Amino acid sequence: MTMRISTNTMYEMGTSHLTTLQSQIARTQNQLSANRRILSGADDPIASARALEVTQSQAMNTQFVTNRNSAKSSLSLVDQTLQSVTGRMQDIQGLIVQAGNGAFTQSDRESLATELEGRLNDLIGLANTRDGTGGYLFSGYKSNTQPFLQTAEGAVYQGDQGQHTLQVGASRKMATTENGSTLFEGVATGNGSFEVQASGSNTGNGVVSQGSVVNRAEFLGHDYTISFKTDSATQLTTYSVIDNSTTPTRDVITDAAFVAKTPIEFDGMSFDIEGAPKAGDSFSLESGARQSVFTTVTDLIKTLRSPADGDAGKAALVNGLAAAGANMKNALDNVLTVQASVGARLKEVDNLDESGSALDVQYATTLSDLQDLDVVKAISLFSQQQQTLQAAQMSFKTMSGLSLFNYIS
Repeated sequence: MTMRISTNTMYEMGTSHLTTLQSQIARTQNQLSANRRILSGADDPIASARALEVTQSQAMNTQFVTNRNSAKSSLSLVDQTLQSVTGRMQDIQGLIVQAGNGAFTQSDRESLATELEGRLNDLIGLANTRDGTGGYLFSGYKSNTQPFLQTAEGAVYQGDQGQHTLQVGASRKMATTENGSTLFEGVATGNGSFEVQASGSNTGNGVVSQGSVVNRAEFLGHDYTISFKTDSATQLTTYSVIDNSTTPTRDVITDAAFVAKTPIEFDGMSFDIEGAPKAGDSFSLESGARQSVFTTVTDLIKTLRSPADGDAGKAALVNGLAAAGANMKNALDNVLTVQASVGARLKEVDNLDESGSALDVQYATTLSDLQDLDVVKAISLFSQQQQTLQAAQMSFKTMSGLSLFNYIS
């Protein structure tokens, strides 16, 4: 049985086939123009979804690069400022050593005190350093508040304990600032565990050492008073130690014979006193005491400006310089520790930059595998589709020209 095809049907079928072929060649042409295999999600739904995930991860990685650059800038400024702080503290330590020169007169010490005032102002100025946006570098979260305000006793901190942080990696949030309280306040005094200080009313020439903890298991962390008295008959000087942290106070040592430079030991601590304390002299021992570096420098200036007359005055000077030297060493160690932490973070940022660059290459490679076009294959397909379309057009033209009317004369 022969099926009859109407002229209309023939035209519709031909037009439909030509439109399909033109759509195919147009799609291939668009792929070549965009150099992408996937032009819409319908082309490859699975690859499109995966490409979207990779693109989002790539965008996050780019943002982390921006964050790391910001973190590096902030940490570099902190590091540079801390280097300057370290230099000022070392200058102060040098002046403390210089002030211990026994040949110095009161005028010489006054000159040193004036120089120390300049170093103190420099140090406070560095502590009040601003960052690139006009905020204060060491104020914590209160970046618009000046961190340190100079007072007669040193300086008072007006910031908070906060640290600004930035997300510098997918699983790493990093502190990019330091607060002034951590840097300059709360510095351990004395040997770091306790500090022994002479009373300002002492009349003898006793000079105390910084001492150390010799038995950590026995160390209580209490505060004590060491007092001296002299037997009127034997002229023997004795000392007693009272624990002020207990209620009632505890007698730790009672009327022990004092021998200069002989260690005084109790509750896991050891120190010695050189010279000859007189009856009524006393020394205080404070455990875990903390002090601002600005207070340390201010006290040092006061010590240098106090008359060092007689044995008592000279002993007060030596004790004051020793205490200042120990406290400045602790302050410098604290700043160096923070600076080392900043340096470690800068190094970590560099390492994260390297891994971030490697990730970016990986993301680009993955996207290329998912989206990029095989140009050679696409050109071959385009040529084939072009020839097919041309053949279809010619055949359609031939078929549409066939008619009985052409043969009727």
